[in-house]
Amino acid sequence: MLPLSGNSSPAEHHPKKFKASSEFFDKKNSFNSLLQQFHHQQSRLWLLLVILFLQILLLFTIRYLPLPLPPALSSSTNKQLHRFPSVAVSPADIDGGNCKNGRIFVYDLPTVFNQDILDNCDNLNPWSSSCSAMANGGFGQRADSLAGIIPENLLQSWYWTDQFVTEIIFHNRILKHKCRVLEPESATAFYIPFYAGLAVGKFLWTNSTAEERDQHCRSILKWLSDQEYYKKSNGWDHFITMGRITWDFRRSKDKDWGSGCIYLPGMRNITRLLIERNPWDYFDVGVPYPTGFHPKSQNDISAWQQFIRTRPRTHLFCFAGATRAAFRKDFRAMLLHQCKNSTGEKCRVVDCAGSRCSNGTSAILETFLTSDFCLQPRGDSFTRRSIFDCMVAGAIPVFFWRRTAYYQYEWFLPGEPGSYSVFIDRNAVKNGTTSIEAVLERFSREEVKEMRERVIESIPKFIYGTGDVRDAFDVAIEGVLRRFKEQEEWEYKWK
Repeated sequence: MLPLSGNSSPAEHHPKKFKASSEFFDKKNSFNSLLQQFHHQQSRLWLLLVILFLQILLLFTIRYLPLPLPPALSSSTNKQLHRFPSVAVSPADIDGGNCKNGRIFVYDLPTVFNQDILDNCDNLNPWSSSCSAMANGGFGQRADSLAGIIPENLLQSWYWTDQFVTEIIFHNRILKHKCRVLEPESATAFYIPFYAGLAVGKFLWTNSTAEERDQHCRSILKWLSDQEYYKKSNGWDHFITMGRITWDFRRSKDKDWGSGCIYLPGMRNITRLLIERNPWDYFDVGVPYPTGFHPKSQNDISAWQQFIRTRPRTHLFCFAGATRAAFRKDFRAMLLHQCKNSTGEKCRVVDCAGSRCSNGTSAILETFLTSDFCLQPRGDSFTRRSIFDCMVAGAIPVFFWRRTAYYQYEWFLPGEPGSYSVFIDRNAVKNGTTSIEAVLERFSREEVKEMRERVIESIPKFIYGTGDVRDAFDVAIEGVLRRFKEQEEWEYKWK
């Protein structure tokens, strides 16, 4: 269940906001199309030339600028966004069990990089202890207060899960992965179980120095630089989970927000799993925020899907969130206004002003369970965990920024945005020419049913189970293994 946490990284702490020109984006689309054409023709000479140009482009344009995505694109243009070679995972790849895409070696790091951080859970943030949030393998405390809202037989699968715990979840799961090997010489992928997000979290909201915010990252990169297999590949076959948004690790100047971890020497070629990625950085991979649903079996998933499929929906749409007074013409305030003034109370509101939602609340889940659509503006950054809390409850997300989901979670969400979500131009909402209620009322009951079914069938790919179900963790690991395999086959590397 999503705590709409008050300690996520605020946009106002990211002083540099770049806009990529449409010309630059068109060039990238053109290169991507050429790359596909030449690959199908198996013309090795031209492929090498294109790859060389892409390397130069990546080195001097992407790696050193935290560029945001270009202006909103049409759905047809959206399909051309540069994704090489991040191929979506098919169920057969996860089911195979034969590790055809490679095997994983997990580094046994000094405990200062993971366990010691957990043991210091009382000091992970400046406001209160995080020990309860770190309990149960990172799932947090059991959500017993949801009794009466969800079926009793599923209550044991629900927890008050924090949004910044993917590092713990991935570490626990990968130690038991079917393709893990104990001998590095037989591995094709190397996992670094460093809790980068938890390590830097306590420094983000205090008057800390750049050295303090970078200390753990510098230390792990120094440790890696002495490892035989890291030196062999320059990091191309290494990956890590960084349990916060990418902007928390992209500090360009000492006085700016966050850590400079991603820009430090040695990090450049490492694939990074983040809850929000920079769409322009090949090495960033977006993985779903954790929700509170952690099923223990396929039966739990099926029972939950049937529950939300047949759940009565009494409201057309809903919004759970708080206004942002620091923002001029705050868009969330506009959404709250439209919601509260909907005709016949068609919209249900959970106003999370202050800290009312910071530790999770049954009102949020209940609101999503009773609504057809849920409004999902950008959060403190472009994404917010509420996207996944909304969908796990069977509500259909309504987006106002394409970057909130469409350019983030390609391995985990359906490829056709209109099949599971609604996109509304935020500028039309701002200038009063579009009514959210009017847009949503145009969908027939059959169309709503079809979109909800698409959301429901996608749930296993964006939730984190306990290890006995196929879930977002499996999709992410298989995606990384395929990515590394294709890098070798396509010789898509620089030294």
